[in-house]
Amino acid sequence: MNIKSLFFTLVMVVCVPAFASAKPVLTVYTYDSFASEWGPGPAIEKAFEENCDCDLQFIALDSSIGILGRVQLEGASSKADIVLGLDTNLMATARETGLFAAHGTSLAGRTALPTSFEDDIFVPFDWGHFAFVYDSTKLATVPTSFDELLAAPEDLRIVIQDPRTATPGLGLLLWIKSVYGDDAPKAWAALSPKIVTVTKGWWDSYSMFLEGEADMVLSYSTSPAYHIVADGTDQYKAASFAEGHYMQIEVAAMLKGAPQPELAGKFMDFILEDGFQAVIPTTNWMYPAGKAALPDAFDSLITPAKSLLFTPDEVATNKAAWVNEWQMALTQ
Repeated sequence: MNIKSLFFTLVMVVCVPAFASAKPVLTVYTYDSFASEWGPGPAIEKAFEENCDCDLQFIALDSSIGILGRVQLEGASSKADIVLGLDTNLMATARETGLFAAHGTSLAGRTALPTSFEDDIFVPFDWGHFAFVYDSTKLATVPTSFDELLAAPEDLRIVIQDPRTATPGLGLLLWIKSVYGDDAPKAWAALSPKIVTVTKGWWDSYSMFLEGEADMVLSYSTSPAYHIVADGTDQYKAASFAEGHYMQIEVAAMLKGAPQPELAGKFMDFILEDGFQAVIPTTNWMYPAGKAALPDAFDSLITPAKSLLFTPDEVATNKAAWVNEWQMALTQ
């Protein structure tokens, strides 16, 4: 045996065990704030990896709409095992792609949602209501209903998000439609003079609000809890509207072509366990879908008088027409 052959043999002896012991990778597509260092991703990764003997990797995308668009583009060749961060408004569209598999997880008795939820493909992981957030030290007259918001003086400045690219933006579209029905275009026309800008994503508009460029921002009823815990202030509030608030339930699903189907199934079941649910309130700033304790900061949040929610099929059937209606109303 020459020197080169001996060297190659030694390298193989050393390296083969290392390759053989490499842990399987579970790939989860999610939105960027979930995977960020201040989001729930790191804690969930640690908790799941303690028992899975695997490497859980989150791939951060810009939004729930972006997540679905990515797997639609990749199709059956997607490297993702799971998508996490879709919501009820995208469920029907996602189901129609045929890319997702039944999760095989029992949801019975494991959820704490304010509405019933049973589905063979999607597992809920958190929920909340859309709301307009304001600074109580700056805004003296706060609308207590959508009607009051529409009738407010035009110098009331609000920032919202685009329903085509941002989950809250789509939530507002559905919120107004559920309250005003066929009169939604009139509601948008009344709201339009107060809109400073329509941003692509949630953070774009929320940062404008924090910098004083708007009086109110479209966000979540749970957003004030973040400021209480992280900033030590209760000056930020969510306006409670008499007509009710549109609800969001975020969900996860596993792909039919998942490279790690067994691990994906275990993760889907893990979603409703305490290791996942307990970190949601103070990292994703939403209500946990499972039975987990809430921090004291949630005690002061508004409780909507009514939860508004279209079925996934209603959204899928009407979304394009309602977005077109929104565009026409804002450009008149």
